[in-house]
Amino acid sequence: MNIHEYQGKQLLNKYGVPVLRGRAVTSAADAGAVAFSDFVMNGTQVLVVKAQIHAGGRGKGTVHNPETNEPILIQDKQLRGVTVITEGNLADRVYQVANGLLGNKLVTIQTGPEGKIVHHVLIEEGCAIGHEYYCSILLDRQTGKNVIMLSTEGGVEIEKVAEETPDKILKELVDPLVGLQAFQVRRLAFGLGLSGHAMKSFSSFLTKLYHAYEQMDCSLLEINPLVSTVDGDFIALDAKINFDDNALYRHPEIAALRDVDEEDPLEVEAGKYNLNYIKLDGNVGCMVNGAGLAMATMDIIQLAGGKPANFLDVGGGANVERIANAFRIMMSDKNVEAVLINIFGGIVRCDRVANGILQALQQVNVTVPVIVRLDGTNADEARQILVNSGLNFLVAATLQDAAQKVTEALAVPVVA
Repeated sequence: MNIHEYQGKQLLNKYGVPVLRGRAVTSAADAGAVAFSDFVMNGTQVLVVKAQIHAGGRGKGTVHNPETNEPILIQDKQLRGVTVITEGNLADRVYQVANGLLGNKLVTIQTGPEGKIVHHVLIEEGCAIGHEYYCSILLDRQTGKNVIMLSTEGGVEIEKVAEETPDKILKELVDPLVGLQAFQVRRLAFGLGLSGHAMKSFSSFLTKLYHAYEQMDCSLLEINPLVSTVDGDFIALDAKINFDDNALYRHPEIAALRDVDEEDPLEVEAGKYNLNYIKLDGNVGCMVNGAGLAMATMDIIQLAGGKPANFLDVGGGANVERIANAFRIMMSDKNVEAVLINIFGGIVRCDRVANGILQALQQVNVTVPVIVRLDGTNADEARQILVNSGLNFLVAATLQDAAQKVTEALAVPVVA
């Protein structure tokens, strides 16, 4: 589960991680009022207005009218997802920027051209930045340990740094049974070239950040940029936090932060029925039981000349209700031109799956070709049930056969 920057900073603040003072609002009027009462009245001279969406690259992203796609201009300048205000009437300027952001779409390198509608903006005080760093903590599945990654190249895509200047990325593996040790923190601090007050501030920051990562059951905690001020104090200028969904039952207060407006509507709908569904931009819907088989099925679709429209794992219990809901969700995607069902009957018998498919199609109107490949327990009986149903199925016996039938259904050439 992902959350917004402002929510992440609120959580980090509870663990003593230094963040800047700020407030999130949902209207331009509230933005102006907060800017005046919370900041201007207290002598703040620099304010930052940040669009809150679940995507990176907001600082370089551009804001557009969602209906006309026309760019939003503020004082004849293209409005971006992050605006620093240093002059003029700060409260009025904050109002103007927030008014330009809220209800419009922000297009970034991560959202694609469709962008995301901005529903929240964060009003935050500025700070005197001395240097920007990159910092993240995540699980290294290869070693079974948490890894801390740091770089002096903050504020840019870490993937670009890893590709062009990998020597600028520091990594420290942390055994979860032992925890982060003081010597590891010092090693990272020396790697960044820190000393004196800056080293002490960094050590305190990283220790608290790692504690927050562990206590909140995060799968990713990324601070980009992590900044040191001109006085050498380390502050989280941004916060991207992903949580392990399997651990959310331990954190109902975190689960309550979920913003479904930031998620794909079909993925939200699938979640209501415990379906593992991820929408993609292809033209072939796929329904599979098992994540590994689902990945292989997506490869088959690609080799057949199509593109997967989704990842959909119905799990071991491929019963009528789950199959019907899966069909309904796939058919809600207007880009789907064919459906490939690829079920291995291990836990569930193939003949039961076949009967479940027939019953499900009585509940859902499917208007595209359906290719079915069932293998495993009672697979022959299952194929016979489908053939004798009178419905226009394309029944496949093997993976290669399934790929060929996808090609025929799409009427596209096979990609070598």
